[in-house]
Amino acid sequence: MAVFKFTVDEIVEDTNAELSVSELLERANRDRTPDFDEPELMGDIAIDSADERNADPCTSSGCMWQKYSDGKVYVPYVIQNHYSSRELSIIQRGLDSFSSMSCIRFKLRSNERDYLSIESRNGCYSYIGRTGNAQTVSLSRSGCLYHNTVQHELLHALGFNHEQTRSDRDNHIRVVWENIIDDMKHNFNKVNTLNQGTPYDYNSVMQYHKTAFSKNNQPTMVPIPNSNVAIGQATQMSQNDINRLNRLYKCCE
Repeated sequence: MAVFKFTVDEIVEDTNAELSVSELLERANRDRTPDFDEPELMGDIAIDSADERNADPCTSSGCMWQKYSDGKVYVPYVIQNHYSSRELSIIQRGLDSFSSMSCIRFKLRSNERDYLSIESRNGCYSYIGRTGNAQTVSLSRSGCLYHNTVQHELLHALGFNHEQTRSDRDNHIRVVWENIIDDMKHNFNKVNTLNQGTPYDYNSVMQYHKTAFSKNNQPTMVPIPNSNVAIGQATQMSQNDINRLNRLYKCCE
């Protein structure tokens, strides 16, 4: 008779894998105590100052990664020496998933100036798009190592914001402001996002769940016109996520 043994981490991971990406991110970043050299966060988006809360750096100043003559977009990265082999495999699977559906190729850094530094810092977060030089993508060993959270943070690094901040959000989502934690309301500010002509997508890996940042367990977002539609339940990138990524980087040209 076979005997199966599971570590505490494996049991926790299996349980948490049933949560949506936004629930995982919200849980991982809850009660976060950042180190002195870590950025301020807007949800899981790293920002350098409060002045940037209403600005999307990708539409205001450009933030795309370089496309090479072979039609591929190579994004250099390093992974800091924080992770176990199992954790590294989760990160690598997330990195590699982009190559099967787009022209994005994450490649180990050699001597490139601009690159992603994947680290286990305090919480899950990324800057929006290419910011220049080394930029941290935090995938904490405590709560961030899931396929969908890795894809979510990498999409931020490629230039994408959250679905519920789209400029056309109010046609598809009613934000219930009175249910939102007061100092978290900035997470619902609309920005001029890179929608690439794709429709609003409740199933986007960038869409937060119905009760995100709720102070009373009541919905903070209600779908329009059908309030019963499920939102924010993605386990991986949706077809719309893939389409807008390919359109932004002109992967089919």
